[in-house]
Amino acid sequence: MTTETESMKPSILDKWKKRPLIISGPCSAETEEQVLKISKDLAETGKVDIMRAGIWKPRTKPGMFEGVGVKALPWLIKARQITGLPVAVEVATARHVENCLQFGVDVVWIGARTTVNPFSVQEVCDALKGTDIPVLIKNPINPDLELWCGGIERLKKAGIKHIGMIHRGFSSYGHTEFRNAPMWQLPIEMKRRYPDMLILCDPSHICGNRTGLHSVAQKSIDLGFGGLMIESHPDPDNAWSDARQQITADTLVSLLSSLVWRDETSHEKEFLNALATLREQINQLDDELMLLVSQRMRIADKIGIYKKENKITILQTQRWNEILGKAIARGEKLGLSKDFITKYFDAIHMESINHQNKIMNE
Repeated sequence: MTTETESMKPSILDKWKKRPLIISGPCSAETEEQVLKISKDLAETGKVDIMRAGIWKPRTKPGMFEGVGVKALPWLIKARQITGLPVAVEVATARHVENCLQFGVDVVWIGARTTVNPFSVQEVCDALKGTDIPVLIKNPINPDLELWCGGIERLKKAGIKHIGMIHRGFSSYGHTEFRNAPMWQLPIEMKRRYPDMLILCDPSHICGNRTGLHSVAQKSIDLGFGGLMIESHPDPDNAWSDARQQITADTLVSLLSSLVWRDETSHEKEFLNALATLREQINQLDDELMLLVSQRMRIADKIGIYKKENKITILQTQRWNEILGKAIARGEKLGLSKDFITKYFDAIHMESINHQNKIMNE
């Protein structure tokens, strides 16, 4: 075993700065043989920067496989010694952190079920104080950005210098095409709040299957994410947990090779000039849109006055259905999706209701 300080070699920090950063490995470390096999497979691809493996698995129901625990840590360290791949482990308690530091794990991440609980996050942060280990934090299970931000701020207050985010999707009620809905607007907002912070996409947990990995990974790349965390296994169909979403190292190579990788920007003068011109056009149109919406609200205010004087309710369902139906039909002809039109007009409608409600109660 090595101490945490001894394990923090310059190589992990070099890896941490790499873009795109690719992390892969099994959902769960099952046996020493399995860990060594997948680590060798991943190292031979030449495309993986860090190997991940879950050893403590927070599961939905008791009786499900919850990981082999601390006995898997020597397997991971042995895999690193053989392949040179740094290793990453999920932590949820102070004891997990202490064990990882004792064995010299290179990177730890805080899982979605932990991020949702500020007490648990604080416990992990307290255990990490005084260390220089890179820490990734997944979004909370529920779509609450403030919990995600709160976790990041707690890590910063603990003195952690190397912090990154993992977008793994959000739980939603009912059956959808995703295991965890990506809700792309939320990681986009996190990129806005923390523009210089690493953010990775975890398409494995978003999809919950192998078939959707490419489209989700490509979308994240198109949005400027800094890399991917993808689950891999030497024999995915017989994995002890999340078998449907894991892939072999060979499949991982095919996936990564088929993605179109993009740069954040370009220094080409022609590109920058063209982009500046188009962005200025968007700025002008945005100004016009704001003026038009403001004019619409002034008319809504007048309608509110008439409703108040005549003791008429604010909400007129039949009228709203007519507006929305016409807007959707018109929008689709103009190349705008039904989903966008619905969300846009819902926002407009609620703002109109708020204006009229204020008038009603003056």
